[in-house]
Amino acid sequence: MPLIIMAAIPLTMIGIMPGFFLLDLITSRTIGGYADPVYFTATAMIGMIALAGIVVRNSIILIDFIHRELAAGQPLEEAILSAGATRLRPIALTAGAAMLGSAVITLDPIFSGLAWSFIFGIFASTAFTLVVVPLIYYLVYREKTAVSETAR
Repeated sequence: MPLIIMAAIPLTMIGIMPGFFLLDLITSRTIGGYADPVYFTATAMIGMIALAGIVVRNSIILIDFIHRELAAGQPLEEAILSAGATRLRPIALTAGAAMLGSAVITLDPIFSGLAWSFIFGIFASTAFTLVVVPLIYYLVYREKTAVSETAR
């Protein structure tokens, strides 16, 4: 179960690294004959670590809702779909609030890397968490659920 929950952490990298690449393509310029690229800095790494907490929390809540639906007697597929539908709005609102709150920090020269990694990472990981975590859960537990349903 912990591996399924933490599977969302690498998904943040899918948003952060391409996000910094695109940001560099869009905002990079030459100043005084020298390139001024956007770097993945130490503060960006701190943003990535902070983001892991939000993503793991989303996974835990999503799996908890799956367990509640299973305890109520729903089949695995229905439990996964119901949990995803129930948690979609709160997860999306949390992600939107975090991205909007981080937008202000992008103006700071020191902590802008933290804000950009947070924005890019939460955008990608939220979308992937709602798909990948339930999919992994289904792939791991479909055999066990099928066996327990036939035993009834």
